[in-house]
Amino acid sequence: MNIDKGMRALTLLVVMMMTGALTAGAQIRLNLGGDSPLRKLQVAEMAITNLYVDSVDEARLAEDAIRGMLEKLDPHSSYTNARETKAMREPLQGDFEGIGVQFNMLEDTLVVIQPILGGPSEKVGIIAGDRIVTVNDTAIAGVKMERSEIMKRLRGKKGTKVRLGVVRRGVSSPLTFIVKRDRIPVLSLTAAYMIRPEVGYVRFENFGAKTYDEFMHAVDSLSGQGMRRLILDLQDNGGGYLESAVQIANEFLDDGDMIVYTDGRAVRRYEYRARGDGRLRQLPVTVLLNEYSASASEIVAGAIQDHDRGTIVGRRSFGKGLVQRPIELPDGSEMRLTVAHYYTPSGRCIQKPYTKGDLKDYQQDIERRLRHGELTCRDSIHFADSLLVYTLKRHRPVYGGGGIMPDEFVPLDTMRYTRYHRQLNAKSIIINQLLRYVDNNRKQLKKQYKTFDEFEQKYQVPETLVESIRTEGTKQKIQPKDDDELSRTLPYLRKSLKAQVARDLWGTNEFFRCWNENDDIVLKALVIDN
Repeated sequence: MNIDKGMRALTLLVVMMMTGALTAGAQIRLNLGGDSPLRKLQVAEMAITNLYVDSVDEARLAEDAIRGMLEKLDPHSSYTNARETKAMREPLQGDFEGIGVQFNMLEDTLVVIQPILGGPSEKVGIIAGDRIVTVNDTAIAGVKMERSEIMKRLRGKKGTKVRLGVVRRGVSSPLTFIVKRDRIPVLSLTAAYMIRPEVGYVRFENFGAKTYDEFMHAVDSLSGQGMRRLILDLQDNGGGYLESAVQIANEFLDDGDMIVYTDGRAVRRYEYRARGDGRLRQLPVTVLLNEYSASASEIVAGAIQDHDRGTIVGRRSFGKGLVQRPIELPDGSEMRLTVAHYYTPSGRCIQKPYTKGDLKDYQQDIERRLRHGELTCRDSIHFADSLLVYTLKRHRPVYGGGGIMPDEFVPLDTMRYTRYHRQLNAKSIIINQLLRYVDNNRKQLKKQYKTFDEFEQKYQVPETLVESIRTEGTKQKIQPKDDDELSRTLPYLRKSLKAQVARDLWGTNEFFRCWNENDDIVLKALVIDN
């Protein structure tokens, strides 16, 4: 293509537009040096910007064009503007700058669930249950402000100060705190404890920049408590950084063992292998998966399974075997472009099938699995013979083409989590009533249960809380269809509520200490023999 000729043509177009030489009915016929798609796109954008009957947002026009191109590719190539990119990176980077509180919205008021231990808010005396009503003398309560806008006002650069107006139960007048913002850690590890004598349990919700360090710190702690076997819970873990998954898999594998390799049209094959310095090479491990475990989670599980290094328990994982490369654009926005497939050590690509440009169909895959019985019955899951490969040491059959199939399948119990329960959750009735209950009873509960162990043994969800949920559901025309559905709903609801009360009083570690005693996948992992 003749670049100079193309640029002269574009310049001529601009001059004609500025001088009025182009009339509304004129046709634009420019020779830009062949059939260059890039030139075609440039001319179209310039024509729309300068000739369209109404004014247009040129930046938005470019963004829409990028999104439009990516939407016609695979389901995981995507574009995010600068604000979206920053928000997406924070959970993976391991920290952000702000005031350091965990909070929830009770109607239109921000209620502090827990201040971050050692964080800026705790240092100035903000406590659980406080309501933040003003930020720098601007009201954020009672004004229907978007959650994202509230977070924007609370966050800011490290070292800057923010003036918070706080309403505290039992204090007649509002309190004022000047909080100096700081770096706030975002932990990907949500639970680590001894679930049984000699059995450690670790769960993290993504693979971030600091996940490996968090994991090894937890391993050190559990080893000191006598851990001789590990349950690694990757349920609902949607993935993250491939490098973090490689670091964790390395801990379990021998020198030279393949962890994962990537290969693409324009990206040459690249292999990640174990270095032989892993500290957990002799530790029995069980990995837990479900239908929402994806990407980096599947890399770890695939490496463990293919080397016959541990047992995979749960349900077939999501099936994301595509590698995205982030391409940062000048304004801080980012395009995440799929550049390769990744393959497990046995050569499996576990990417599930998709049709280019049909994101809706791809997103309905989990629902289809439920309808077809794949979440409730192992025999309903079928793989093509062409996808069959064998593990590397024991030569067991495994399949590619749609997630990691566990060694021990655990069906989803659809009888416990009823339609009635799902509707109450969907309308936020359960969480709102729970927040009110904890807010009204926090001091009494902390006084009554000095430790979590005491809470776990003795606490019973009060009937008043259950009735408040049912009453609010009735107001919103949500009711069980019959007595049988109600009787199946209430036991599971009470167990869920107890775990959520534990989370609000202590943290996510205590939530899972409660909840895991009801989790069929966890309970299965406890009884299998590695």
